[in-house]
Amino acid sequence: MLKYLVVLIIFVVLIVIYSVWSFNRQAGREIEALFIQPAAESSFIEPDMLNDLPAPVQRWLTYSGVVGREVIQTVYLKQTGEMKLNPDQEKWIKSEAEQSFNAIQPQFIWRVSTSMFGLPVVGRDDYNDGQGKMLIKLVGLIPVVNLGGNQNLSESTMQRYLGEIIWFPTAALSPYITWEPIDDVSAKATMEYAGIKGSATFYFDQNGKPVRVLIPRYRDVNDLEPTDWEAEITEFEQLNGLMIPVKGEASWLLEDGKFTWYRFSVHGVRYNP
Repeated sequence: MLKYLVVLIIFVVLIVIYSVWSFNRQAGREIEALFIQPAAESSFIEPDMLNDLPAPVQRWLTYSGVVGREVIQTVYLKQTGEMKLNPDQEKWIKSEAEQSFNAIQPQFIWRVSTSMFGLPVVGRDDYNDGQGKMLIKLVGLIPVVNLGGNQNLSESTMQRYLGEIIWFPTAALSPYITWEPIDDVSAKATMEYAGIKGSATFYFDQNGKPVRVLIPRYRDVNDLEPTDWEAEITEFEQLNGLMIPVKGEASWLLEDGKFTWYRFSVHGVRYNP
């Protein structure tokens, strides 16, 4: 009896290992496809290209070091972090993630590995051709979340892309993004792509550091109204020649208080890989 139990346990473990591997292999293929899309002609950021931007955005791009630099077309980065699934959760769950962006034909793939009830969980957020998708699988096999083809999700995912251009600042000059001044330390960015439109407000310090991004996003695909979501940046570092945010936290600003659900660190950034 014990022998059969051991065999069963080994069989289950092998299924879990294979399922997680298969999920990551498929995501890896999607990431490869993102990087091999036709590239735009190489170009460089000239100082006069910043002239029509709001003053705080100009300071940000100057601070980050984009002037004289080649336009970023694709990005690869790694994240380590910890997350909470709901406001009542006491313990943080550790996570590891990698994210790839295409800034010419706006797209990202965020792949995360974490755990739930002591079991491995893998997930993928995908923004491509103006559409957002979300897939989370327990032990790489059982779908916990599988969403796509929803207007609210696509708008929210696009807004996430917009907020995350802080990691590849040359995208602030993309034709699908327009800027409006608010005051000396903030500006509103509006992104319109594939028939979907969304905005984000960026806040900067006097030196040009982007210290906060505020976005009205749909927390649930069935919500009638968006909820304020914010990212607060706590640390910056020069990586591959650009000064970018490397530590921060993301929160939902709920009616009964602020719910910080994700703390992250960014490392291993590569541009135009």
